[in-house]
Amino acid sequence: MPIRRRDLLAGTALSLIFAADSAKARIIAGQLPWFPEATAPPTDSRIGPWQYLTLEEASALEALVDRLIPPDPQTPGGKDAGCAVFIDRQLAGPYGSSQRLYMRPPFMDGVPTQGTQSSLTPAQRYRQALAALDKYCRATYAGKGFAQLASAQQDEVITGLEKGPLQLEGTSATGFFELLLQNTREGFFADPVYGGNRNMVAWKMIGFPGARYDYRDWVGRHNERFPLPPVSIVGRPEWGQG
Repeated sequence: MPIRRRDLLAGTALSLIFAADSAKARIIAGQLPWFPEATAPPTDSRIGPWQYLTLEEASALEALVDRLIPPDPQTPGGKDAGCAVFIDRQLAGPYGSSQRLYMRPPFMDGVPTQGTQSSLTPAQRYRQALAALDKYCRATYAGKGFAQLASAQQDEVITGLEKGPLQLEGTSATGFFELLLQNTREGFFADPVYGGNRNMVAWKMIGFPGARYDYRDWVGRHNERFPLPPVSIVGRPEWGQG
């Protein structure tokens, strides 16, 4: 039976009241209004085998992210920056399974401001789209998968995904491109603890200080490069030595 709006709002209100009463009771008892260690801190996701992707899927995805963010003499591309690793770890976790999203019918195409209305989770969308992309490439380029194509051919495929007329069997080509591009950006600029932005290469490129405790003295100093190296949530590698 579908959930009525009135029931949803009433349930939300009751849960908020209960949480507030619980916090109040803890304060009266001389305790903190929260439970220590109740959060879910990120774990280091940089090292290890693929957690969701198959080897074939990972190979294609690494080639895709390396064309979306190609390397240059100063900064590694999407592959060496770990963007595919970031996406793999996200697909293996709560994001990939839409754990925190409402995933009940009806499902229908919405307007762009509504975001995805698909019945598929991100993990399912990647698996479906990568399989369809592989089928398209092998049918179009003499049996070659995306990772085996020349750079110009890869760019041709990516342009087709973004703008058409390339079609993927059973899924939206443009929808997959938009999802892939967004996740690649996230992997390039996110904290390295999530698997991407390896060695903080993206932060070094833009001069971002990362998770440093305090850099207020530099907030108003425009067009000046911050003199200290960036810091990840888990610190810097050399801090754990000795």
